[in-house]
Amino acid sequence: MTIESKSGTSPHYIEAAAARLRAASESRTPCAPVRDVIVEGDLAGAYAVQDVGTARALSVGRKLVGRKIGLTSLAVQRQLGVSQPDYGMLFADMAVPDGWDVAADQLIQPKVEAEIAFVIGRDLDDEHLTIADILRAVEFALPAIEIVDSRIADWKIGILDTIADNASSGLYVLGASPKKLDGLDLRLCGMVMEQGGDEVSVGAGAACLGDPLSATLWLAKTMARVGRPLKAGDTVMSGALGPMVTVKRGEVYEARISGLGSVRAAFAKEQA
Repeated sequence: MTIESKSGTSPHYIEAAAARLRAASESRTPCAPVRDVIVEGDLAGAYAVQDVGTARALSVGRKLVGRKIGLTSLAVQRQLGVSQPDYGMLFADMAVPDGWDVAADQLIQPKVEAEIAFVIGRDLDDEHLTIADILRAVEFALPAIEIVDSRIADWKIGILDTIADNASSGLYVLGASPKKLDGLDLRLCGMVMEQGGDEVSVGAGAACLGDPLSATLWLAKTMARVGRPLKAGDTVMSGALGPMVTVKRGEVYEARISGLGSVRAAFAKEQA
């Protein structure tokens, strides 16, 4: 089933799933999976749950500033039984400056992954896009760390859970060294993430759906198709370059991506 297909899950259950995730987020207490209230295999129903959360966020004044792409690893797609990535919303209050501490009470069960972020320089409101359109539209690229999180207890998620839960989003950190795409082969960009001087994740641009720009093309076409197109100024988190790493409080995680520079995510110690 594609994300554009009609949901088979009733509106009542969609609202119930969204309410469960909202309560978990507000209380910082993980909840049971929501796939039990979504019709099995109903990706459209899971996105409908995400849409309820997005609408509520916008209604209380949160600002939409971009999108994130998840499930860009073909191995993870096979594990979850899907053949495409998923997407979630980025809001302004999810952005953390490079190296600033993330408070212990901001997240539930965070993990980090290194990514390449793009800032879009022109609207992409046509679903019939090509890679040339993406190359023209990307204003610059940045090294980034996504701090993923799950409202679902113990990260026991399936595809419906992660989609409904805004693609397991949390926060994100952008590096401070924007680079034009000229001369960059993002597919071959190597990545190393360290914590306390130890390597904790290694990867490359090719791990992200073959090429982070190809992942961004998928996203741009999908967003245009579902009526929420990427706009000039939007940030795109294009997907993980290597394995996720479980966060240890009080630690700093630094990712270095060849050709793009470095970025750090720091985590405050647990509160007494």
